[in-house]
Order: sequence, then structure tokens, then C-alpha cells
Amino acid sequence: MSLQPTALVVFLVLFLAVTVMGFAAARWHRPAALVSIDEWGLGGRSFGGFVTWFLLGGDLYTAYTFIAVPGAMYSLGAVSGWFAVAYTILVWPIVFVLMPRLWSVCHKHGYATPADFVRGRAGSKGLALAIAFTGILALMPYIALQLVGIESVLEVMGLGNGSSGFVKDLPLIIAFLILAAYTYTSGLRAPALIAFLKDGLVYIVVLVAIIYIPIRLGGFGHIFAAVNAHAIANAAAAKAAGQKPTFALLPSAKTFWAYGTLALGSAMALFMYPHSITGVLASSRRETVRRNTAALPLYSLALAFIALLGFMAIAAGVKTTNARLAAPLLFRQMFPGWFAGVSYAAVAIGALVPAAIMSIAAANLFTRNIYKEFVRPAATPKEEAKVSKLVSLVVKFGALAFALGLNTQNAINLQLLGGIWILQTFPAVALGLFTKQLHRWGLLAGWLVAMIYGSYEAYGVATPTVAHFAGSTAKVPLFSFTGYIGLTALVINLIVAIAVTLALKALPTTAGRDETAADDYLVDAEDGPMPPAAVRLAE
Repeated sequence: MSLQPTALVVFLVLFLAVTVMGFAAARWHRPAALVSIDEWGLGGRSFGGFVTWFLLGGDLYTAYTFIAVPGAMYSLGAVSGWFAVAYTILVWPIVFVLMPRLWSVCHKHGYATPADFVRGRAGSKGLALAIAFTGILALMPYIALQLVGIESVLEVMGLGNGSSGFVKDLPLIIAFLILAAYTYTSGLRAPALIAFLKDGLVYIVVLVAIIYIPIRLGGFGHIFAAVNAHAIANAAAAKAAGQKPTFALLPSAKTFWAYGTLALGSAMALFMYPHSITGVLASSRRETVRRNTAALPLYSLALAFIALLGFMAIAAGVKTTNARLAAPLLFRQMFPGWFAGVSYAAVAIGALVPAAIMSIAAANLFTRNIYKEFVRPAATPKEEAKVSKLVSLVVKFGALAFALGLNTQNAINLQLLGGIWILQTFPAVALGLFTKQLHRWGLLAGWLVAMIYGSYEAYGVATPTVAHFAGSTAKVPLFSFTGYIGLTALVINLIVAIAVTLALKALPTTAGRDETAADDYLVDAEDGPMPPAAVRLAE
């Protein structure tokens, strides 16, 4: 693709603004020094409603939202693309029920990670280690996919064309070096501050796109007519070749269970991701979390419009065999150069915010639940902060190597596997907020069986072009329908956990000590000062 000078200039100006904001965040509402995980990794747990709203939105709606969702709509239709809209609608009632309770108990006891909570609730170092391991494992391909989003806009702008190897990847490497530098310096305050600009750009681009592009294409009626004609042509070509159609305008009766279970399972999994919980724990009050849950569905509305970009690309005649380029190519074709640059910047900055939060969340998990728990129990809060900073760099560069060294399609498929994995923490984290009835060994056994089953089933999903990990749905055992592998694994997880729990009822001495009390799940900021972050692990 030819270089777009005007778009590139606008892109660089906005990227420079983000860089300045990232380093300036080091002095934004901070103490004299970021000498604890609470200060560096959770922003001092001081963010109010306004900041939290942008932080959670920037946390959950990533650059890949602009790339994967329209790409799925462009290449496969609503069956694979529109479920994302459904699950982001389902997720908010779940968040409203779970996250205020998690905030309260973490505030009361100084927990900084979901594994901290599980350690305190179940009294099990092994179970906490499993939760921490799962969180880090699930985040690695997720961070790498933020790079895929940046790669996509750089490619469409024409950077790296005609180059190969290091020269082609250099712009991406520079972008991530900048991200690593200001995250190391500013911690969670950097993505929190940048989220203002990121979300503003996203809403501007979406608003312009849903008005301007349909006008140029003759209206939404023409867009859907073009998509319907595309679906008919795809079905006819598949029938002539003796194959199944690859594109569907709407889900068919045969895909209802797959669609529904994928939406429900994804909704249950979203706030089990450590970066989602990090955004919640950074809030200053329990009520801040509750109020934001009522407002955040606005992002679901934006996602619906973003998804339709895939259909607009079909109507606009965008031709590409790489579905992740559908939305950037649409911007290039339909917008003047300067606004295309704004759109590309929205995607790239939309990658930086969640990538920073994800790396911080992974670093916090390693430091609190692996390093301090098993390597240096006597580590001070200052040492914890130092280790988290260093680990956040390792995580970022690991994700960079992951993205550069692995086929993009494989990265996408492994991120689907990440969703299956993280859902298996639901019994220990989400159910643990309400009950201690499940035995710690039962939870660990259920997690292990479900992780093995989910990974094996996902490995066996193949397409003509992808040998393994080609999707996240498979036939449900003992039933005739296809469903989300993660949800099936979760059912198996619970069955095993309950069975082991019942078997161990005769051995009450094996139950771990619960250091939480019923009232701990309802406290707010005014109910007393939070103890130091390391109190529990120092006991």
C-alpha cells in the first residue's frame, strides 16, 4: 500500500500527545514516590467516578475491538461478529452483582489481585497460584493482540511496505518501547490519564463513521442489501464447490446454541481477567463501581456501531483476504487523509491503554502471588513495587516477541483459548464472593480438569486453513448441539469441584482458613482505613 503522508502526520501528532500524557501522569495525583503496588499498580486506589468510567472503558474496549469485531463481521457475518455486542450487554448485570463485593473485601484486606482474594478466602496458596498462573497465561496473547491492532493501522498507512524483518517491525517496536517507558514510570496513572484521549477519539470516529459512511454508501438500506447479496453469492459459491457457506447475514437455527453460549460464557469471563479487576480495584469507593456499571453500557452501543463497520466495508467494496484490515481499509477508502489519521490514532491509542493495564495486572499477579508468596516472603512494599515494574517490562517484551514471532491468526486463536482459560477461575473468584462451601482442593481439582479439557477441545478445532485452535466452539459432550468450549469446561469444573467437596466433608480439618467475614463484602471507603497492602502475606 502507498504511504499516506497526511494521515501519518496526524497519527504522529496524536501519538506524541499520548506519549507526553503518559510521562506527565507520573505527577498526576501521586505521592512522593510510587513505593508500593497500591500506588504504582492500582493508582493509589484513588480514582473517582469520572476517571474510573474512562479507565474501565479503555480497559475493556481495546484496539482489537476495532480490528477483530468488524473483521469477523466482514469475513464471517453476524454469527461470529455480533455475539460480541450481545455479551457486552450481558456482562453489566454480572459486574453489578460481583464487582462491588470484590471491591469491598479487597479494600478491607488490602488485596491487590484476584489471587490475593482467593488466597484469603480459601486459605490455599496452591489455589491462589493456579489463579495467578491462569491470569498471566490468558493475558499474554491478549496483550499481543493489541500489537496486532497497531500493526494493522501501520500497514494500511503504508509504513514498512517494501521492507522486511527488523525494518518492517521497527515502527511497532518503537511504539511499544514508548509504552514500556511511561508505564514503568507512571504505573496505572498513565493509562488512566490517556484513557480520556483514547475514548474521546473512539467516540468521535464512531460517530462520524456511522453518519458519514452510510451517507456516502447510499444509506443503511443499501448497506444491508449489499451484505445480503454478498451472503447469497457466498452460499451459491459454496454449494457449487460442495462446501458449507463461510458467511451468514444472521445466525441460523443450527448456530443458536453456539451463539448463545459464546455470548454468555464471554460475559462471565470478561471481568475474571486480571486487568478488568485492576480497573475496579483502582476505584476510590464501592459506590463508584456501582454507578459506573450503570453508565458503561454506552460502550456496548459504541461496539454495535463498530461491528457494523465490517458490513460497511462489504458495501464499500473493500477487498482483502486479511479480515483484520477491513476497518482500517474502510477508513482509508472513505475518509479524507487527515481524518483517516485520526481514525488510525484511535485504534493505536486504543491498543496502548489496555496493553498497559494488562501488563500491570500480570506484573501484580507475579509479584504478589508468586514472588512474594514463594520466593521472597519478607519482601517490603517498596521491593514489591520494584519487582512489578520490572516484570511489567518483561511481560510487554514477551508479548512483543509473541506478536512478531507468531502467525497473526495463531495469536487470534490463542486469545480465544485465553477466554476459555480465564473462565475457569470463575468458581474460585466469583462464587467465592458469596460462599465458602466449595472446598479448596475441590476448586483446584475442578480448575485442573477444566483447563485440560478446554485446552484439548480447543486444540482439536480446525478449519481448512488453520490446523489447531481455529475457534472456541465444539460439540457438547452427551448432547447433539455445539456450544462454547469455555462454558462446557466451566460446567465440568463445577461438577468436579462439588464432587470433591462432598467427598472431603468427612475431613473438615482440610478446609482452609477463611480470613474474611460477611460484613467485609459490604464495606465502603468510610467504613475504616484500608490496612497496608502486605499485611496478609506478612502474617
